[in-house]
Amino acid sequence: MRKSASLAVLAVTSATVLSGLTATAAHADGYGDTKITKVVVNGGKNVVVGTSGAKTFTVAVTAQDNSGIQGAKIDILGPSSGFFQPTKAVKCVAATNKKVSTCTATFKIDPRVDLYTNALAGTWYVDAWVDAKDDDFFTSDKAGSFRLQREGKLTVNASPEPVKKGKTLTVTGKLTRAHWDVFGDNKWVNHGNQPAKLEFRKKGAKTFSTVKTVKGNKNGDYKTTVKASVDGDWRWNFAGYSTHAAVASGVDFVDVK
Repeated sequence: MRKSASLAVLAVTSATVLSGLTATAAHADGYGDTKITKVVVNGGKNVVVGTSGAKTFTVAVTAQDNSGIQGAKIDILGPSSGFFQPTKAVKCVAATNKKVSTCTATFKIDPRVDLYTNALAGTWYVDAWVDAKDDDFFTSDKAGSFRLQREGKLTVNASPEPVKKGKTLTVTGKLTRAHWDVFGDNKWVNHGNQPAKLEFRKKGAKTFSTVKTVKGNKNGDYKTTVKASVDGDWRWNFAGYSTHAAVASGVDFVDVK
């Protein structure tokens, strides 16, 4: 599936404007007493997108003015000329005192249609314009920020099962990541040379503890050995970084005889 033509055109035509955003400091302007006091994207969590399935999230901009807030325009801007507009009209809800309102925009990102390069992963900014009822306004192209991240997958396998107490247990795993392609041929690819924690949870316990940190090979494979002592769950945990989401594997329960 080829990426949407509208996005491809937008990426080209807006490149000059957006390059100014990444190369310069944030631009803010306004008139009167209007101001933005808070911006929350996706409930304060990173926006993580895989290879298929659209991701829907909200951007909530809280603003105030003595006359009250009339409305808002909210877009999001990112690296590699990334740009998205809301999927429906921005809705502003006033607080009890009428001077403060929270304006919410809904966004939808479909990796098969909208994400044409892995370079779109990284820090994105909220471009907001808020109008007050007395014609005051405030605008900022970096009113808030968030991370758009490539989703990861991580497997685990511990063997032999069951294992005798005191014997060697081998734990393996594999880390892969979402790859975004301009033609929509998205797929999962190896994510190599990354550290991950091997964690263990004793049978009956609620939390995991770190046993060791292991660096994967160039193909994203993990392999290490430990001494078996008690029954419990084993898993790998990858912390992630700016462009890649954190991910923990499922668990593999091992019965120690």
